[in-house]
Amino acid sequence: MKRNVIETMMGAVVLLVAAAFLGFAVSSSDVRTVQGYELTARFNRIDGITTGSEVRMSGIKVGTVLSERLDPETYLAEIKISVTDSVRLPVDSTAKVLSDGLLGDAYLSLEPGAEDAMIEPGGQIQKTQDPLNLVDLIGRFMFNAKEEPQQ
Repeated sequence: MKRNVIETMMGAVVLLVAAAFLGFAVSSSDVRTVQGYELTARFNRIDGITTGSEVRMSGIKVGTVLSERLDPETYLAEIKISVTDSVRLPVDSTAKVLSDGLLGDAYLSLEPGAEDAMIEPGGQIQKTQDPLNLVDLIGRFMFNAKEEPQQ
């Protein structure tokens, strides 16, 4: 009987430590939607971008991807993002789909332009750049290397 009490106490300690670890992980992570104004951007491809993906400027999170959809008329991927109110983007700003390293998560990177006029809330980012497809680049390199004439 004494052994069952000790095992029960050890199990309770393990559960408390696991709960504390989970609470620490949730509180220290930056997994929350950024509240701000909404913008739209259209891309040919948005490989890896999903609802909840980060929007960054200079490596700092300034927004969140709110939604993604395929425009049935243009067949372009349209994403809606929320950008914090303290960040205003010039009308010639660029949105790029990038990833954290070779196997990292995709995120949307914003690069401010030089114009004086700013994109209004609810507006659209006109300049966009699609993600780089690494597998496609490697395939092109391999097939082009085989076609080189030998001397």
